[in-house]
Amino acid sequence: RPVTHLNAGDEFVVGVLGDLHIDPRKMEDYETGKSHFMPIFEEAKESHGNVAIVSLGDLGESKNCDHNPESDSELFAGTTMCHEMAAEFLGSMGVPYDVVGGNHDLEGLDEFETDEENLEVYLRAHNKETPQFCRQVADKTLLVGMGSTLFRDAKFTSHEVTIDQAQIDWFENLVQTHKAEDGWKIFVFTHAPPNGSGLRVLQENHVVNGCCWLNHSNEEQCQKFINLVREHRSIKAWFSGHFHLGQDYQDSITFPTIDPKDGPYPNRGSCVFAQTSVMRAGTSRDGRQQSRLIRGNKDGFEICTVDHQKEGKIRIDATISYRGDTNEVGVYAHEDESYDHDKYFKVYQPCAGDKLHPPDDGFKRYDADGNIPPFDVDQDTVAWWYMSCGRALGMLNGNLIEYDSSTLAPLGLVVGADELVGKKVGVINSGLDADTCIMMMDDEEGMEGADCAALAGDLREQAVVMLDASGLVT
Repeated sequence: RPVTHLNAGDEFVVGVLGDLHIDPRKMEDYETGKSHFMPIFEEAKESHGNVAIVSLGDLGESKNCDHNPESDSELFAGTTMCHEMAAEFLGSMGVPYDVVGGNHDLEGLDEFETDEENLEVYLRAHNKETPQFCRQVADKTLLVGMGSTLFRDAKFTSHEVTIDQAQIDWFENLVQTHKAEDGWKIFVFTHAPPNGSGLRVLQENHVVNGCCWLNHSNEEQCQKFINLVREHRSIKAWFSGHFHLGQDYQDSITFPTIDPKDGPYPNRGSCVFAQTSVMRAGTSRDGRQQSRLIRGNKDGFEICTVDHQKEGKIRIDATISYRGDTNEVGVYAHEDESYDHDKYFKVYQPCAGDKLHPPDDGFKRYDADGNIPPFDVDQDTVAWWYMSCGRALGMLNGNLIEYDSSTLAPLGLVVGADELVGKKVGVINSGLDADTCIMMMDDEEGMEGADCAALAGDLREQAVVMLDASGLVT
């Protein structure tokens, strides 16, 4: 799809809508949300004209909504009616809109036999030539989106958000040809966030089922997105939805740089990552109903919340200032809300440290025999380590989780808390050479020694063992 142009000038406004999950029987919250955005858009149109909407996908409710008189079991999500209704709603706000496909947008299982047929209807309903889009919203400022194209044909879970290789190649070419050094600024939109974003307000089911990150089950593709962010500093922000959780937590926004006194360099290029909540009450997993608003110009941009439970009140969440073409600095604009409920899942993410910082307190070092002595596991145990093959494992809410060895983002469940809590976990080796022992017992700050030993694959066969209260392996 060619770049779509709006007016010239550096100011712009973008409304970002999270998972809509439209239920045709329950349209009140959508009309309320629309009424909150309309004055914002009208003011922007009068001021500079550079205004757009991006919907982050999952447009229809994944249940029967009494929408088909001939079927009392057909899911609404992914149907022709779903996409036409979503297109009507998004188009009714009087400004251009774009949409990216989520994990439910090809779920029209009763109506379509193949993903290709379902995708064709989705594209036609939203006047899209391709699953991806690129819109120039202001001077040298692009809105770029990529959407999921698999459901029936998914290799593992159908609810993994899968960006196909053609879109990945298109995106890589786009960032290569729109360089930060030439003044380009790119805002990216996908349904799920990329691995390495650092977002930590997640849903447990997405982590353990392998559908948390873009292309979660494909290791090479899963890491491709953050690698492009690190390489191309024209990528200034990346917005995602998927988790149905609110925007009141600072963990729902991550910055590309932090003060060295606060921790290691996060290695996220020049990009801010932001999670987006939902508009309708029935789809929220923590009771919040919120959308995002971007207000930007040549000097930077603001990420705001439009609170649909507070008559559309606008709250500035973060202010990002450009420092030349290749760097930006972000500042949170409000304090973190307390986690006073159990409807969230705040992920513990290991920190491997760097030359200025040691690994976090949860890092388990191997002893002189190349073992990690068994330790007690409860719901609050914090521990992680590298295996000899380079993979990272750790404890999370009593679960044994695999973490990405590069970004240390959670990848999936190894053993559940129901089997682990109240037991001990340890790692034993069949043996290792002296040089490896020295590396693993390195007393230097940071992860140099442990990284080298684990990632070099020098250790021999290992086993992660679980022991019951009597010390027997289970």
